[in-house]
Amino acid sequence: MSRTVAIVEDEPAIRANYTEALRRHGYEVQPHAGRAEAQAAFSLRLPDLVIIDVGLGDEPEGGFDLCRELRARSATLPIIFLTARDSDFDVISGLRLGADDYLSKDTSLPQLTARIHALFRRMDSLAAPRAKEQVFRLRGLTLELERMRVTWQGEEVGLTVTEFWMVHAMVRYPGHVKTRDQLMREAQVVVDDATITSHIKRIRRKFQALDPAFDEIDTVHGAGYRWRA
Repeated sequence: MSRTVAIVEDEPAIRANYTEALRRHGYEVQPHAGRAEAQAAFSLRLPDLVIIDVGLGDEPEGGFDLCRELRARSATLPIIFLTARDSDFDVISGLRLGADDYLSKDTSLPQLTARIHALFRRMDSLAAPRAKEQVFRLRGLTLELERMRVTWQGEEVGLTVTEFWMVHAMVRYPGHVKTRDQLMREAQVVVDDATITSHIKRIRRKFQALDPAFDEIDTVHGAGYRWRA
């Protein structure tokens, strides 16, 4: 049975483009032009994943409101923001409201589909039996692979899917340098070096928000990054 992806986007051409592309990948796509239309459909049945623009018609933050409503209904529904609004404030706001990922509209369709695949993989992991659950522990870090959960000194770190897999790549082999290409493969994304650097900076900031002394990720200039052994 194909997965259902809902797209809430007020620009008809963009909505049609995403709809066509995702249908080619085998998804059942439900396009919605605005928040009210999406709410009416979601009241009958939630999709398997939702892609939302922030600004919807005459509602500059309609997407944020919709995300808040969806997260109140389901703690596990995968939600991706796909929007032209990519300031740090908007990104942080979207993630704090419960979105699993926040992408700009400059994101390529292959990258978007890779993020969608990664989110569904996480959902499948959550539904799978826990008998073979893998847990990595290193000093203050605990990484639960099946639950896609990371804690530092007992407090949960709110990582996106991409950030989780990058941390996982480093923690599996502490002390070993992971190149940017290896981090991309682990996170199932295709981005430039500057974007990988930005992800690492955000990961560090999230740990440092819990522990200002956090200093477990080393930058190995000209090579990549490593988690300290």
